[in-house]
Amino acid sequence: MPQARRGALCCGPITSTRLCSSPSLLAGHNGLVAAAYLQQAGLRTAVLEKRHVLGGAAVTEEIVPGFKFSRASYLLSLLRPQIYADLELQRHGLRVLPRDPYSFTPLLEDRSPPRSLLLGHDMAQTQQQIAQFSQKDAQAYPKYEAFMRRMVLALDPLLDAPPVDTAALGKGSLLQQLRNLQTLKPLLQAGLALGQQLPLYYEVLTAPISKILDHWFESEPLKATLATDAVIGAMASPHTPGSGYVLLHHVMGELEGRRGAWGYVAGGMGALSQAIAQAATARGAHIFAEKAVCHVLLGRAGEAQGVVLEDGTEVRSKLVLSNASPQITFLELIPQEQLPKDFVQRIRQLDTRSPVTKINVAVDRLPSFLAAPNARDGQPLPHHQCSIHLNCEGTQLLHQAFTEAAHGHPSSRPMIELCIPSVLDPGLAPPGCHVVSLFTQYTPSVLAGGRSWDEQARNAYADTVFDCIEDYAPGFKASVIGRDILTPPDLERIFGLPGGNIFHGGMSLDQLYFARPVPSYSGYRSPVPGLYLCGSGAHPGGGVMGAAGRNAAQVAIKDFRHL
Repeated sequence: MPQARRGALCCGPITSTRLCSSPSLLAGHNGLVAAAYLQQAGLRTAVLEKRHVLGGAAVTEEIVPGFKFSRASYLLSLLRPQIYADLELQRHGLRVLPRDPYSFTPLLEDRSPPRSLLLGHDMAQTQQQIAQFSQKDAQAYPKYEAFMRRMVLALDPLLDAPPVDTAALGKGSLLQQLRNLQTLKPLLQAGLALGQQLPLYYEVLTAPISKILDHWFESEPLKATLATDAVIGAMASPHTPGSGYVLLHHVMGELEGRRGAWGYVAGGMGALSQAIAQAATARGAHIFAEKAVCHVLLGRAGEAQGVVLEDGTEVRSKLVLSNASPQITFLELIPQEQLPKDFVQRIRQLDTRSPVTKINVAVDRLPSFLAAPNARDGQPLPHHQCSIHLNCEGTQLLHQAFTEAAHGHPSSRPMIELCIPSVLDPGLAPPGCHVVSLFTQYTPSVLAGGRSWDEQARNAYADTVFDCIEDYAPGFKASVIGRDILTPPDLERIFGLPGGNIFHGGMSLDQLYFARPVPSYSGYRSPVPGLYLCGSGAHPGGGVMGAAGRNAAQVAIKDFRHL
């Protein structure tokens, strides 16, 4: 392991840690992004990954022989366009497979065949689909899309810069104060872009998504389908105040210039991490797998000086960037006495509740839905490439599923997002077979009565999910070859997601922007000089976005040049 005279270490979730010789990085996709930018700026960078595969939760793993799964994260949209361009990810092998149509919601109802809702990028066809349920909603949908698009465009610049440093405002020389005021520019631009409609957009950020959708639409299948983006990954109901922001977070991305589009990564999500890693190594970064970090090395003045690996190896560096969660970074890798008590208390109090159980399934045929039966030749139909929403006949169903989990019981009729990436990427599975991703909720981290998720509980919940799918697509259970069940404790143990939370912490307004991860430390710097947070626990939050890695690297580079 090369020792760094100057440079950075990039460190990721406990599942993945990266270290960089001038800078050290604990990894995950954000850590890899940071490493590429640090190395490009001339800092000798090393990346330490705890697991045998790179990328944190953005990995491809062959759990069932012959079947390659995007084991945790499974879709791409949010990765910042600037990162695509700066790191030349296409040149390094990244290929994205867009989906159109992109959403399919089959219904369970007493009619033959049952109805379904198919949404795609062709607005006329989408309106025709919505009109099955409501002509009024079909007319309102384009206006709703335009309304949301305007808000996304206004907030978009906030993702690519650190939050305003409120503590620095009004301090320092006049010149310094003027420079500090410049950091307000993205925030002011966002307000100006929203203009007179700012109060309406404020309501979207603060209200329950059910209230927002009730204003626009009357048909339950449409409202429930749209509401899934507001609660996905969140221990929240459509009736929870602030759930509107999570929906906004999930429509902020773009693919190949199309706003709000989501797609599969050819080769699985691990291919994205590999492309970012290749971009970093092409610039000179060193990446090491199976190098778990034990703790951060501190100097006499309490500054970060590198990390110590679990095997006792010391890696010296002037900067350390952690893509690990705030809890792992500050409660496990740093001695508590080196941190302000109030800071430690706030980190301990972060809401990391997770409703998610991810189930990866190998099947020997495509599911055939009652609402859209398969063709005789068994070839994929347009809806098979979509995110397929089950148990989404109405928002009240989602609320009931949440309520059960809030009382410690896995949902008896869980919200299910079913994706079949092998429809567009056949190489993920043997001929005629497919990989199925089931992103399900709601499942509490700890079961009622303090019971843990033992093998019996895990299989019982997976059986409930499969029974639900069977109701929509008879024959699904008979097609299953193997399955991989990841409850919230599994997601924490394997990928280092605190509480199993895919965002490293809730995306509620009290844990965003100025307050992510905690107030006064939202600008990637930490109470430990030379230690930076570059993962999803930092602004702008979770999802395979890369923004936290890029932003943190830019802050660290600026600080390094002043050393």
